[in-house]
Amino acid sequence: MEIEEHTFKAIIKPNSRENKIICFDKEKDAYVLSIKAKAEDNKANIELIRFLSKELGKRVRIKSGLRSKTKIIETYK
Repeated sequence: MEIEEHTFKAIIKPNSRENKIICFDKEKDAYVLSIKAKAEDNKANIELIRFLSKELGKRVRIKSGLRSKTKIIETYK
């Protein structure tokens, strides 16, 4: 069984009105996302994982940047 992994950079804007992929920032080579949850007690990270899993149809984890607005996201089957 082969596990296919992909990573990408994401810049998170917590405490927003809705969960949404806003755009791709070419300068920063990152996707910009708004997340409804607040950036406290890991709530925004959990909401981000739920949102991206649903949008991408894959399992998602935060590879780095748990305490930062800039994160490296990893997707896998």
